[in-house]
Amino acid sequence: MQYSDYRCFEFRFDAGVAFVSINHPPINLLDEVLSLEFDRLGRELETDEGIRVVVLQSALPDFFIAHSGLGRVGAASKRVSHTRSFRFTQMIGERFRNMPKVTIAKIEGRARGGGSEIALAMDMCFAAAGKAIFGQPEVAVGLVPGGGSTQRLPRLIGRGRALEVLLACDDLSAELAERYGYINRALPADELTPFVERLAHRIASFPAHTVAHVKAAVDLGTFASLAEGLLVEAHESDLSVASEVTQARVAEALKVGAETYEGELELEFLSRLSPIGNR
Repeated sequence: MQYSDYRCFEFRFDAGVAFVSINHPPINLLDEVLSLEFDRLGRELETDEGIRVVVLQSALPDFFIAHSGLGRVGAASKRVSHTRSFRFTQMIGERFRNMPKVTIAKIEGRARGGGSEIALAMDMCFAAAGKAIFGQPEVAVGLVPGGGSTQRLPRLIGRGRALEVLLACDDLSAELAERYGYINRALPADELTPFVERLAHRIASFPAHTVAHVKAAVDLGTFASLAEGLLVEAHESDLSVASEVTQARVAEALKVGAETYEGELELEFLSRLSPIGNR
């Protein structure tokens, strides 16, 4: 049966809209388990003709998706192939971007790293003012983001602001993310769900083929070179993962609080990392 036996997702279906809640406590870490289920979810939604709009949200109040699991860095090969290939998170995002239905991220907690990249791949993103937080902290631990943000952010917010987000590794409030163009809108927390549900049902009431054609026209006209850019990003990310400095820094991050609930709330573990100059 479709949408059965998921460990990390909960579902509600209403008039052509799929409300998909991520529930992978404690922080919705984009680890092997969640990533594989995301891939399966995208494939099922893509071919489900009864679904016209997908709303992706979280069942956890403090986290949309914390980030991608750092444990995979230590297990990665130290040799990088000259043959470029897409990263798994990139492929997950591209499936949601390319499917012939509308995808909406509704964010009330933290969306960092791979979580931010999943949100960026959605057609629209709406967030709770005063609650939602966005960021790309990968560079702080020696990693090049490998889930699409180096390509999607410049297209959305411009080169300078994209580099600020990617290199400063600071959190952005929902309000600042809206001002930058990172997300569609920051809404008062009590207005977010009614707004998104009303929008999703409105779009779902229109002819599905027309919505799909409009989405294809926008993507083909504006993002024709995105796939090539993602391959470049994936290769640069692989090179960073192979670095001994990155391997050591990720291992240290895991020791000082990365991927723990308290450590991920405000990213305080970053301040406990050894200064790079001492290595």
